[in-house]
Parts: sequence; structure tokens; C-alpha cells
Amino acid sequence: MTTTTTGGLGMLAAAPLNGANQARSKTTGGTWFEALANAWGQTLDTQAGRIEQMSDTVSAGSDNPSQITQLTAESLRMSFMAQSSQSSIDSVGKALETMARKG
Repeated sequence: MTTTTTGGLGMLAAAPLNGANQARSKTTGGTWFEALANAWGQTLDTQAGRIEQMSDTVSAGSDNPSQITQLTAESLRMSFMAQSSQSSIDSVGKALETMARKG
């Protein structure tokens, strides 16, 4: 049986937000890893709202090529952002796992 102890940076990763960090965060409590995920979620929500608004404009009859091109560009931006969020959260999670094993 192996026992894993978390120390050093692993403890920092699991440390609750407090003080100045909590004031900047819209969440109360939680870890900085959760704050990272929440920030990505809020960013993706904002981008989805932008796409929804542009889509409504196109649906309402403003379906000229420039509007459709802008909508396409915003959709591609959303795709890029979603892939980036998944990659960054996955990378940080794997790094935390590695630190926990070495702690």
C-alpha cells in the first residue's frame, strides 16, 4: 500500500482562496484550480452569449454576407477557446497529480 502525502506546491493547489484572491473571485471558498475552471466557464459563457446575439440578428433577417462571416468567425473563436480551456485545465490537473505523487 502506498501513502501519498501532499506538500509544497500540492498544498498550494488545494489551498482555499482567501483575502485578496477571494475578493477578485466571484466564488467564495474553493481552490485556485476551481477558480481557473470558473474563469474559463465565465469566458466561454460570454462568448456563447455573443454568438447567440449575432445568431439572433442573422435569424431576424440581417443575413448579409458580412454578418454571416462575423458569426462564423465568432463561432471559430468559441471553438478555439473551448479547446484551450480543456487543454489548460487538463494540463494543470495532470501537473497537480504529478506533484501529489512526488510530495
